[in-house]
Amino acid sequence: MKFELKTENENYSKSFSQVLGILFILALIIPICDIALKLGIISRNYQVYYNCRLLSVEKSKTNFHKLSRISKLKSKQRIWEFCREVLK
Repeated sequence: MKFELKTENENYSKSFSQVLGILFILALIIPICDIALKLGIISRNYQVYYNCRLLSVEKSKTNFHKLSRISKLKSKQRIWEFCREVLK
């Protein structure tokens, strides 16, 4: 009769490598999410600046609507004040 004994070292090394793999993936996901959030903020600021410049040239209803949606301001007066501050 032949007996084979499995040691626990194989199980520990597999679970250890799985934990390291998960930590590595998390270490990649966190900076990528941070970069994505910062790019979103930069994009929003660029849109506000661009639309304020458009509004200063052409005072159309669509430009007010776009800025109202981006800045969440409803009145035209507040949008004008907001754009004055942005374009300074």
